[in-house]
Amino acid sequence: MIKKLTLSALLVTVSTGIFAQEDLLSLVNEPEKPKNEKVFATFKTTKIVNAQSIETVKKNTLDFRITHRFSDIAVGGSGHTLWGFDNSTDIRYSFDYGITDQLMVGFARSKYRELLEGYAKWRFLEQTTNNKIPLTIAAYTSMGFTPILQGDLYAGTDKSVEKKDVHRFSYFSQLILARKFNSWFSLQLMPSYHHRNFVRADVNADNGAEETNGIVSLGIGGRLRFTKRMAFIVDYFYNISKYREGNTLNPYYNPLAVGLEIETGGHVFHLNFTNNGAISENNFIPYTQSNWLDGQFKFGFNISRVFNF
Repeated sequence: MIKKLTLSALLVTVSTGIFAQEDLLSLVNEPEKPKNEKVFATFKTTKIVNAQSIETVKKNTLDFRITHRFSDIAVGGSGHTLWGFDNSTDIRYSFDYGITDQLMVGFARSKYRELLEGYAKWRFLEQTTNNKIPLTIAAYTSMGFTPILQGDLYAGTDKSVEKKDVHRFSYFSQLILARKFNSWFSLQLMPSYHHRNFVRADVNADNGAEETNGIVSLGIGGRLRFTKRMAFIVDYFYNISKYREGNTLNPYYNPLAVGLEIETGGHVFHLNFTNNGAISENNFIPYTQSNWLDGQFKFGFNISRVFNF
């Protein structure tokens, strides 16, 4: 009887050791696959500086934002104007609401050309932590209406030009492709198209190119975090427009913006410098005529308040 019990105990011990070794080998030979989770916080807010970011407002959340853009610091600025702070080229009031976590709509009013605009952003593909989906992709579109005086809208045109309310509309569409490479660096590309229903019949005297209603642009933007709560942000738009190339009589420049992002207890502030005086894409894409190299850059910042419903 004792021999049988001893033999049984020995068999149990050996079998347990074998199974334990098999379990350990299975862990070595078949490592656990990384989880297919979504990547969050590619950027910290819905905009980089000028450019829309890949981010949207969360569901049932309203983001009320006031964005300021002052006048040139290095050109025309002095202590009498507090280096541009006494004047503002644009002030924008915007209301962004999240219908879902991936879809937001908004309305805004800008000082520049008194622009009223409605817009929407839809993030329809999201990057995953295991890189099965390597990019986050969103579509953004806006429609603008400028109620400025008729004399200002048609300034510099022939008096015979037919006046129509439809001339006051402009449109902007964009595809946003973004990737968060790691916890401190994110990058996005933004192929874009802007259309104005009315433009003056101007010609570039240097190359004979005429102004067009539509402008194709390619934007690029990035975020580089260098402390736990601070990051460097930048965006740039290259406008493909023959009329704007080397136009010495009526020069135009591509919008370039750099800024500092600061996180403070749930709020994110942007302090930035840019050569474009306007804040909305419907304005800064076609109308930027200031040059960084000539010292024509402006300071700007935003104030944001979020309401949850």
